[in-house]
Amino acid sequence: MTVQTAITRLFGIEHPIVQGGMQWVARAELVAAVSNAGALGVLTALTQPSPQALREEIARVRSLTDRPFAVNLTFLPTLKPVPYEAYRDAIIESGVKIVETAGNNPAAHMPAFKAAGVKVIHKCTTPRHAQKAEQIGVDAVSIDGFECAGHVGEDDIPGLILIPATVAKVGIPVIASGGFGDARGLVAALALGAEGINMGTRFMCTRESPVHENIKRTIVANTEADTCLILRSLRNSSRVARTALARSVIEMEKAGAGIEQIGPKVAGGKGRRVYEEGDVEEGIWTVGMVQGLIHDIPSCDELVRRIVGEAETLVRGRLENLLATA
Repeated sequence: MTVQTAITRLFGIEHPIVQGGMQWVARAELVAAVSNAGALGVLTALTQPSPQALREEIARVRSLTDRPFAVNLTFLPTLKPVPYEAYRDAIIESGVKIVETAGNNPAAHMPAFKAAGVKVIHKCTTPRHAQKAEQIGVDAVSIDGFECAGHVGEDDIPGLILIPATVAKVGIPVIASGGFGDARGLVAALALGAEGINMGTRFMCTRESPVHENIKRTIVANTEADTCLILRSLRNSSRVARTALARSVIEMEKAGAGIEQIGPKVAGGKGRRVYEEGDVEEGIWTVGMVQGLIHDIPSCDELVRRIVGEAETLVRGRLENLLATA
């Protein structure tokens, strides 16, 4: 079965599945593997230390796949200024035609993207943010439910409500994100009005993912209860693995610590070392509640084929059999 939706048509992909743009994780090998499986791989711009390094990583993706892929560019407050315009220009000059933006409003960058013929997906956590994204001219929105890994927003709206509420308020395609990892999620998202799903944690736990095997095995062993929210006191809430370090950060927040004390604990470099070295306890690393549904470490191709195949079984079997006949 081939599921064709507004998302597959918009981006020229085979299946309505998008890989999450994960910091430190979404590198060339994973991105290309996802795209080669017929889904949309998403390279993370800010994983690369400079715009020139991003150009080189984009070239590496192209050496591994001739399928469509996207680049994620996230605008967030940082301790060290980021040359966003230079990263944006590197994306455009490299000929990338699909960009996923996240974090702050990307309005300042939309004229440059549109002039270059780039299609833009913007990640949102509320329907009102999705409406604003539509107003500034993005082509699609990826709506993150409270279940998601990483930045969950501050409104705590779960996907079962957030997805149809967003679909009802925008005229552009909606990609459902947060809690998706199998065929059941895909079919449910389509039933709720989304045109596809975004999977981060599930693709992080694949053979082509560059994270340490300790992380992958921990995801398989963990349950949906093994995450926690940090940085709530700073209104920058992030869902991460419930590690010793994460628990200590929560205790610091309860004690009234500010960004000066907490910042060094949650610095991005610590997360990078977790993924590279595999120390699952003494680091901050993002993961979604969907880890409770992850029980193996397949290749990206095996995973996508499984999801699409099982989705057909659900639609043609269970759901069709629920319909009463006269």
